[in-house]
Amino acid sequence: MSGSSSATRTLITTLLHDMRRGRRRTAQDRLTTCWCRICSPRCGWSGVVYAANQHISETTDPAARAKVELHAVEAIGTELEGTGKPFVVTSGVIGRTPGHLLTEETPSLANPVTALRLQVELSVLSMGERGVRSSSVRLAPTVHGPGDARGFISTLIGVARTTGVSAFVGDGSNRWPSVHRRDAATLYRLALESAPAGTPLHAVAEEGVPFRDIARAIGRQLKVPAVSLTPEEASRHFVGFLAPLVALDNPASSALTRQRTGWRPTHPALVPDIEEGHYFG
Repeated sequence: MSGSSSATRTLITTLLHDMRRGRRRTAQDRLTTCWCRICSPRCGWSGVVYAANQHISETTDPAARAKVELHAVEAIGTELEGTGKPFVVTSGVIGRTPGHLLTEETPSLANPVTALRLQVELSVLSMGERGVRSSSVRLAPTVHGPGDARGFISTLIGVARTTGVSAFVGDGSNRWPSVHRRDAATLYRLALESAPAGTPLHAVAEEGVPFRDIARAIGRQLKVPAVSLTPEEASRHFVGFLAPLVALDNPASSALTRQRTGWRPTHPALVPDIEEGHYFG
């Protein structure tokens, strides 16, 4: 599952400040983005975006991370209970329904990829029954764009630089959804403004980009070959958290999100964004 990158958090913060200054909010209204601490509604803010994320690495303890996040969102929910204020949690679409199109109405079932952190999202969405206008922004695995320094694309580029090849698994037809980080940030704003209680929203601009297309775009920019690996070879090539993810087929739809919120992604798609070159400067 995916949290939000620091670059995306910066954009969310900017959008929230714009909301405060705009006609949608009064001068007294306040919003907060919670990265790693709990704030109190008694301070007077009018909504919460929870985008805290301990960056996944080989040293990350996933179970401990999920436990900390669950305690954090439950504490926030307790403070917001009965207020009707918006609470937007960050989640992801990766690994939820491998090989099948994920929609906003697909039942949320635990599996080896999602089990640890799924309860965080379910806890927040259930707060709609307690007087909280809760929603979940499920990010595509590739939240891309200028300023992305620690996301999946940057990590894949790092692996290709180190190994001298840009790799995919098998025929590379497995699909990864994508979203430009500016479009993702806009969806957070829309969730705060209008998402009904208990609503999952998909920050997905492209339903599924074949992984081989991603690898080839990276290879062209780095001038290294794009190569196919067997699953066994991939487990050694993509070390750490990437290894079990690169072969996943993750198509995801955002049709209901667009219908419910009016969200319309307008920024470059993933492969053209890679080809703009900003990742390689």
